[in-house]
Amino acid sequence: MIIRHANERGYADHGWLKSRHTFSFADYFDPNHMGFRKLRVINEDRVQGGQGFGAHSHRDMEILSYVLEGEMAHKDSMGNGAIMRPGDVQRMSAGTGVMHSEFNNAPDRELHFLQIWIEPERRGIAPGYEQKAFPAEQRQGEWRLVVSRQGRDGSVSVNQDVNLYVGRFDAGERAPTPEVRHAWLHVVRGEAEINGQRLAAGDAAAFQPGETIEAVGTKDAELLLFDLA
Repeated sequence: MIIRHANERGYADHGWLKSRHTFSFADYFDPNHMGFRKLRVINEDRVQGGQGFGAHSHRDMEILSYVLEGEMAHKDSMGNGAIMRPGDVQRMSAGTGVMHSEFNNAPDRELHFLQIWIEPERRGIAPGYEQKAFPAEQRQGEWRLVVSRQGRDGSVSVNQDVNLYVGRFDAGERAPTPEVRHAWLHVVRGEAEINGQRLAAGDAAAFQPGETIEAVGTKDAELLLFDLA
């Protein structure tokens, strides 16, 4: 198990946006942290009320958003428009090219969300969009599959061989870890004990195939577990 501590991440303060970068992104460059397998970006973003990312373009990337607090207004050049709330997962396949914007939908509350980029299985696919809600009770005390290649078990589909699970664990609570290959575990909030080591919000750990992963909540823990080929 290789640990990546929260305070080792890159940081950008744009006034209206404060962002932590697990992997190299924009002006933050670390040759030792360019991604993990096909997982390219995990940005933890906090956006001031009424502010956001104006229309901009992407291509050839699977972009996932996971809202933690507040509301996010999404619009894109495919004609999609939606409000995302805590527990919602969105996948936008940029493919051959797409324009989109993301704004904090509330004027007086902070938007806190994760932006995740995954390299697609091939370039030049048609742009696509999908969004689903995963209520807290579906994620409490268990690992809930929220993203998968085939959209299994009601999860959001993605154009890559990756499974993403979310779990919420109170103190002492645990659940059998799904079978994984190369794994990246990210602590979204709270604290958890991973293989006997205490990890806090923003910390992460990488695992190679065959390594055991034992996660136990210690304080209102919410965890993301990526299973990557």
